[in-house]
Amino acid sequence: MKFNLSDEVSGAVHFDRPIVALESTVIAHGLPYPKNIETGRRLESIVREGGAVPATIAVFGGDITVGLNEEQLEQLANSKDVRKISRRDLPIAVAKRLDCATTVATTAFIAHKAGIKVFATGGIGGVHRGYSNDVSADLPELAQTPMIVVCSGAKIVLDLPATREWLETNGVTVLGWQCDEMPAFYSRESGLPVDERVETAADVARIADARTELGLKSSILVTVPVPSEFELELPEVERILSEAMRAATENGIRGKEITPFLLSEMSFRSEGRTLTANIALLENNARVAAAIAAAL
Repeated sequence: MKFNLSDEVSGAVHFDRPIVALESTVIAHGLPYPKNIETGRRLESIVREGGAVPATIAVFGGDITVGLNEEQLEQLANSKDVRKISRRDLPIAVAKRLDCATTVATTAFIAHKAGIKVFATGGIGGVHRGYSNDVSADLPELAQTPMIVVCSGAKIVLDLPATREWLETNGVTVLGWQCDEMPAFYSRESGLPVDERVETAADVARIADARTELGLKSSILVTVPVPSEFELELPEVERILSEAMRAATENGIRGKEITPFLLSEMSFRSEGRTLTANIALLENNARVAAAIAAAL
C-alpha cells in the first residue's frame, strides 16, 4: 500500500507544525460543480490564513493521498468515476487501484495514521431516522480514533437525538464552540446539550492534551454553530426535509444514495439557502480547526 504525503504535509508532520485534515467527499459528491472546486480551494486557503497546513485527503489509483495538488482537486470535482468510500472500502480501493473520495470515517482514519491531529468537516454521519440499527461508520470511527473533529453536528437528515445518545454511550466527548447545545447543521440549536462549552482554541487544546495523558482513544467532537446570518430555523428545515424525504421515497432512493439526494433536494426546495448555509459552515469550521491546530 502506498501512502502519499505531499511535500508540504510531510514537512509539517516532521516538524510538528499545525495541520488540518479535510475530507474530499464534499468536493466529489457533496456540492454541485463549480461550487465544489471553489469550496475545496477556499477551505484550503482559510486553513492557510489560520496558520496551518491544509491536508485534503483522497485516493488516486489506489494510493492514499494526503495533501492534494490542483490537478487532483479538479479530478475530484469533475470526474464521474470517483467512488465515495468509507473505512470498509479502503482495502478494495487500494487493491483495485481506484480513484476515491473519503468520508468522515475514512478521512479520520487516514489523518490519524498520517500523524495529523485535527480534522474539519461539515457534518458527521449518525443514526438514520426510522432505522436505529442503521448507524454511519463515522460514529464507531470517532469512538476509536483520537482525532479532534470540528463540525456543525450531524447532518440534519439524521436522527439527531439518537446520534447524540450514541456519542455519549460510546465515550465521544462533545464540546460546544461558544455554545451550550450541539448545533443541528443548518440550525444553531438542537435542544441537545454538549458535554462542555469551550470559548477558545486553547480550551480545546487543554482538553485534548488531558485525553492523551489519560490514554483515551476516542475523538473529541468540537461542534460549531453555522454563522447566524446563514442559519435556517429548525422548524423550516424540518418542513423542507419532510418534503425531500417524501421525494426520496417516491423515487426509490435508498442506502448510501439517500443522504446526498436529500441534501440536493433540500437545496432545491429552499431556493439554494441550505447550500449557502452548508458552504458557510464548512468555511467557518475550517477557520476554527486552524485555530485549534495552531493552539496544539
